[in-house]
Amino acid sequence: MGGVSNRPWRATVAVAALTALLVSGCSGGGPERPTPTTSPVGASAAPSVPAPTPASDPAARAVALVATLSDEDLVGQVLMPYAYGDSATKVSAGSAAGNQALAGVDTPADMITKYRLGGLILVGFSADDPTKGNQETTNVDNPKQVHDLTSGLRATAGRLAAGPAPLLIGTDQEYGVVTRVTDGVTVLPSALAAGAAGDPKLTEAAWRAAGAELAAMGINVDFAPVADVLATRSTVIGSRSYGADPKQAAAQVGGAVRGLQAEGVAATLKHFPGHGHSADDSHQDLPVLTQSAAALQSGAWPPFTAGIDAGAMAVMSGHLDARAIDPGTPATFSHKLLTDVLRGQLGFQGVVITDGMNMPPAKRWAPGEAAVRALNAGNDLILMTPNVGQAYDGLLAALRGGSLPRARLVEAVTRVLTMKFRLAETPAAQMSTLNAPAHRAAADALAAAAVTVLRGTCGGAVRGPVTVTSSGGRDGTRAALTAALTAAGVPVKASGGTIVHLVGYGDDAKDLRADAAVTVAMDTPYVLSGAKSATLLATYSSSRASMTALAAVLAGKARPGGRSPVAVPGLPATTCAS
Repeated sequence: MGGVSNRPWRATVAVAALTALLVSGCSGGGPERPTPTTSPVGASAAPSVPAPTPASDPAARAVALVATLSDEDLVGQVLMPYAYGDSATKVSAGSAAGNQALAGVDTPADMITKYRLGGLILVGFSADDPTKGNQETTNVDNPKQVHDLTSGLRATAGRLAAGPAPLLIGTDQEYGVVTRVTDGVTVLPSALAAGAAGDPKLTEAAWRAAGAELAAMGINVDFAPVADVLATRSTVIGSRSYGADPKQAAAQVGGAVRGLQAEGVAATLKHFPGHGHSADDSHQDLPVLTQSAAALQSGAWPPFTAGIDAGAMAVMSGHLDARAIDPGTPATFSHKLLTDVLRGQLGFQGVVITDGMNMPPAKRWAPGEAAVRALNAGNDLILMTPNVGQAYDGLLAALRGGSLPRARLVEAVTRVLTMKFRLAETPAAQMSTLNAPAHRAAADALAAAAVTVLRGTCGGAVRGPVTVTSSGGRDGTRAALTAALTAAGVPVKASGGTIVHLVGYGDDAKDLRADAAVTVAMDTPYVLSGAKSATLLATYSSSRASMTALAAVLAGKARPGGRSPVAVPGLPATTCAS
């Protein structure tokens, strides 16, 4: 796998050297010397070692803060669990019971205080969500509720010893089928739609709008963009990917990273070393990547490299078995993949975050052992452990027993705190920015550029009146298209008109209509290969913006300029000339 350039994350390139200074007096070549539970990590350092001077530099501030933290504080900073309840301090009896089972506490605030947490992930699920298997609860309802929740969480964390570095609050806001906050915000089209549009500048503008809205709600880490290349017909990745071409996907990932982070939200490239190279679902079992190391380097890693070059603050390790590199070991627990490849060859110096540790491939070990293994492999944050107390106790025992080297833990915490201080440098937008006209315009432009015609006349108007039908469970999307068509001047009837049929996530040949004049794919477009309609279109997304863009094409008011970013058997990428 030679030839991969070293691209360090420039903002934290000094962290390793500063951390080495910090731990030089408390970790020698032999067994770790035990540290009293109330003493800071640097207490046993030799007097001759100069302490780093805190300044405006986030890395220096992180090192200085780490030097004051006890063992308990250090361990807490590498944990980022979920919690039950839609408020920091007031939860229902059911949520309290959930938190007791997860962490032995009643509320999210109690969890932060007891375990001195570095972060918390907000979770939720919807009907078409391929990640719903590890979403045990939901604490995302509407923007005001999210803002109140994050404010309460951050206030609680501010009272901890690590309080000067703001709490990390993350969520999976990918847009498309994995979108946690959907009401009252600007909803972008899916990643695959952006891939079809093929314009990284449009992607960057849309994701900058998204970043501003996330920051306004108090979310400072987005577990996005998905950097997986869609090399297989993976249903768990699907339209979450920017497409099948590594180079084109790389350009889109770079745009999304720049947009998000311009607004003070950390982008997370996922799922390294490339979930799209297996069709299996890591929410159910351990997917195997059978490709050679060279094939992964050329076919899976370009979007990750592009994201690193764009300054991505985080990378998520996937529960994936890359047989050519570390056979039998999930990447989450692979030192070869995370330390030798991701850091050593790809040059990533930011925060490595595990995928959900409540997923089956990670649950082969008890929560404490799994957390220790993940940290020793090179992860810096442990996400969604199935038992917070067991993970915390396991890490603390391993630190004191020597199986978790103090230098490794200090390095991880230093990276986490550096990211926190970097994020705090960008003022968050106000709540009034949510769903602002300029943000909707950015989403609309991206959605409009994505619409693709795979069969039929390029830009030809549909003959009205129109009847909009869909596969089951898509009443809301059907209503959105009906309203958009009406606004575009196309008459819509309940029945008897020219049929425009919508299919989406999870649909197959049985969900098609043989009598439809137009069939539209609102997720991956593979299903269109079996459609009989004279006109085949793809929006890759069912967002309001996508339905508005589709209506403009059907009304003959817009040209469908997108190109399918994945190959559909028997169909061209587009019938429109470039």
